Amino acid sequence: MTVHFVGAGPGAADLLTLRAVRLLGAADVVLYPGTYLDAEVLGHCRPDARLVDTADLDLDQITATVTAAHAAGSDVVRLTSGDPSLYSALFEQTRRLDAADVPWDVTPGVPAYAAAAARVGRELTVPLVAQSVVLTRTQARSTAMPAGESLEAFAATGATLVLHLAVTRTRELAASLAASYGADCPAVVVFRASQPGEQVLVGTLGDIADAVEEAGLRQAAVILVGRALAGPGVAAAGESYLYDADRDRSAKRVGRGY
Repeated sequence: MTVHFVGAGPGAADLLTLRAVRLLGAADVVLYPGTYLDAEVLGHCRPDARLVDTADLDLDQITATVTAAHAAGSDVVRLTSGDPSLYSALFEQTRRLDAADVPWDVTPGVPAYAAAAARVGRELTVPLVAQSVVLTRTQARSTAMPAGESLEAFAATGATLVLHLAVTRTRELAASLAASYGADCPAVVVFRASQPGEQVLVGTLGDIADAVEEAGLRQAAVILVGRALAGPGVAAAGESYLYDADRDRSAKRVGRGY
């Protein structure tokens, strides 16, 4: 038996991958993050599956549940919100499973930032405006950030910025980011993207904190910042070389340009 770490996507039950749905339908035991997951996602589970909400469990308790289920011969799915490659504690959990000689694999999911960008119909990498996306978070009651990963350093690049786990500090962060991006820079906050109760706030670094505080958002929100978010009206936008009408398409090329 293999323990499957499965990305549950941003929350909507129809935004899981086909593989994720198949694994959920076969699982005997499913561990899920109740704080962030829409309950409809669990509708893909068998009626007789054992469902374990990990919201009140620490890492060792989660590992003990997984290893015990594996030892009993059960198929186990460990659901994560969004995609397991981001802020899922995959490293900590798999390290413990390796020590216990428990096999595991990973099924990716739709990340929350992608669902947020889709909700407002924006590409995060607009030619000549932004060709990089920084996925990061801030430190409050959380693990310390590594040296060198300051928000100011990321902002100085002008890349599109995606902030996770930061909505309670929106005012402080917006003021800090405005020094590099400008107070008029577009900012978007999406709360529970794709889930019931979803809220979308669109503004600028100068006013987005007012909207967040008025809405009373405290968790499960993604903040997007950058000039690319202006969409069709973005200044200095270019068009991709890949689709340029003047591009020579007659010869085979080793690489592709953008």
